[in-house]
Amino acid sequence: MLRVGDLDRSLAFYCDVLGMKLLRKHEYPSGEFTLAFVGYGEESENAVLELTYNWGRVSYTLGDAFGHVALGVDDIYATCEAIRAKGGKITREPGPMKHGSTVIAFVEDPDGYKVELIQTKR
Repeated sequence: MLRVGDLDRSLAFYCDVLGMKLLRKHEYPSGEFTLAFVGYGEESENAVLELTYNWGRVSYTLGDAFGHVALGVDDIYATCEAIRAKGGKITREPGPMKHGSTVIAFVEDPDGYKVELIQTKR
């Protein structure tokens, strides 16, 4: 779960830039928050990301216990180019990780959360 400062902006990033789908969204007026679940497929068969918008809260301090969300991709170079073309911010270009051979890249969502892209084995 990630707390977001602007749900529409975050949905645009995760859905339009990263290609996820909005699976469900529900407002909780008594608690003054909205939950939106995004992912690449149905929740019964895939992991999903919960975005929580607390009404009236526009920003958060990112905690030092949180690292990043990681996504496996088939073609990391093409994925980064597509993200860049859609206005996404690449913070680490694709290349081998520091102490290994796995090819990774990082992008940043509108709230500053890092999303690691990992080249899947072919």
